[in-house]
Amino acid sequence: MKKLMTICMFITSSILCSQVQFENVATNVGINITGPQDLKLGGVSFYDFDNDGWDDLTFACKGDIPVKFFKNISGSFVEQDFNLNISGHSKQVIWVDYDNDGDNDLFVTKLDGVNKLYQNDGSFIFSDVTTSAGFSNNVLVTYGASFGDFNNDGYLDLFLNNKDIDKVIPNMLYKNNGNGTFTDVSISSQISPVGHLSFCSVFFDFNNDGYQDIYISNDRIDNTNILYKNNGDETFTDVSISSGTGISANAMSTTIGDYNKDGWFDIYVTNTIEGNYLLKNNGDGTFTNAAVETETVFNTISWGAVFFDADNDIDLDLYVSSMMTDTSAGMLPSGFFICDENLEYSIPTNVGFQNDDYISFANAIGDFNNDGKPDIVVVNQAPDNHALWGNQSINSNNWIKIKLEGITSNKNGVGNRIEIFANGVSQYRYTICGEGFLGQNSNYEFVGLSSATNIDYIKVTWNNTGITETINNIQPNQAITIQEGNGVLSTSNELIDDFRIYPNPSQTGVYQFANLSSEKYTIQIYTTSGKLVLSKTIRNNRDQLELNTFSKGIYIAKIISKNGTLIKKLIHN
Repeated sequence: MKKLMTICMFITSSILCSQVQFENVATNVGINITGPQDLKLGGVSFYDFDNDGWDDLTFACKGDIPVKFFKNISGSFVEQDFNLNISGHSKQVIWVDYDNDGDNDLFVTKLDGVNKLYQNDGSFIFSDVTTSAGFSNNVLVTYGASFGDFNNDGYLDLFLNNKDIDKVIPNMLYKNNGNGTFTDVSISSQISPVGHLSFCSVFFDFNNDGYQDIYISNDRIDNTNILYKNNGDETFTDVSISSGTGISANAMSTTIGDYNKDGWFDIYVTNTIEGNYLLKNNGDGTFTNAAVETETVFNTISWGAVFFDADNDIDLDLYVSSMMTDTSAGMLPSGFFICDENLEYSIPTNVGFQNDDYISFANAIGDFNNDGKPDIVVVNQAPDNHALWGNQSINSNNWIKIKLEGITSNKNGVGNRIEIFANGVSQYRYTICGEGFLGQNSNYEFVGLSSATNIDYIKVTWNNTGITETINNIQPNQAITIQEGNGVLSTSNELIDDFRIYPNPSQTGVYQFANLSSEKYTIQIYTTSGKLVLSKTIRNNRDQLELNTFSKGIYIAKIISKNGTLIKKLIHN
């Protein structure tokens, strides 16, 4: 009996892994960054900078290579100029609407120069407003930058991570005055006045009190990580020791996610060969390192990390970048950890990353082809091109993408808590601007729904006002924007509205396809193990698909159009 159970577990695991697949599509979709310069340790943004519904890419660079901008045009990328020649050693590139005027401005940190704030006039003509906005014109040796509204006034404030080797230059907190200017409140807010060799930081609410706290990753074991608790009066208290988050490590990443779906946000911290930390939030102001029990230690030299649901099965998976390539010593160049329903993580060997032999640093998630499956961009060391790991997973799991837009809160909707309840399970997301290692993820929150065909409710807690807004009965497989006080402002569900499949289930194995928009579609049919068995292009308003020559069972239909990709389960009984 034990042997039979083992065989069944192996078969189940193989089927699950076969449904997850990634492929590096960077060159195919127009991303090509190579050259003699050493591009390592630069940041990346996978953020829709022009608000057209397609996640764009922005790369920090080094030396004579300027910051690179790539606009996403229906799943392919075209390099943009913007008349911004930002050269030197840039680190964090982060898009943010700091003045709440509806368009995204750009903040760039520099290791060898002055950090820069560029104001967007709404038509992508930029002005350097660094000095007039109140920022320092000194070289601060800055790595990371993160934005959050620490005083809940509706304007995004800025935290800078300064990595001065002499530890003379401290980290800095700038308060947004709401009039286009910032004030350095580092001293009055009671953050540390000395340097800590800080790489990155993140604003998030660790104790669910409605105020954004700050977590910082610090390099070298004698510079312990810092958790600042927001006191609600524009001051902070260092609770690193009492909370258990003040770990001694060569810490790089500040990655936030609720991996165990308990409503308390956890922290993943990358490290060198001593191993990474998964700081589980206990909900009482303390954290416990759960890396060993979840098997996410990953003993290599890690940099960027990101939580995301790769297969939309409601469990948060994890991707970690590494600068090591010595697989014989067990030090992998990357770690893709897939999570099962028991919150146990493992690294599958057949999902595409076996071809990843890059020396890698920053990463971020987005959805480059708008198919509802999160993709990963990874910054690699030159002369290798950066990687865009396209999520090619084939399954029938449903999903929702959620973007927030503030009214009295900040326009980007940063710093708010989202609960998604479907099929009796709650999942939680927190909107962040600047996270991981020098990363900026999509402004959409990605939520896998597994087999749920309806979302009972989405509940947003707007921290600026403390008001909770609940939207009931939302259909899956679409991207939605929730505007503060006005519910669902807009949706992006062309494929749902334009495509019909019937009858399903089908006893004959013949399915009718109604394409209401007269657009051309490609339909690919897969078995549940991921094998492609049929591909067909539909050019007419109506057509049919015949599976009557195939064995009865469940098939996966992948419908591809210029608007994105839709996954449907077909039942032939």
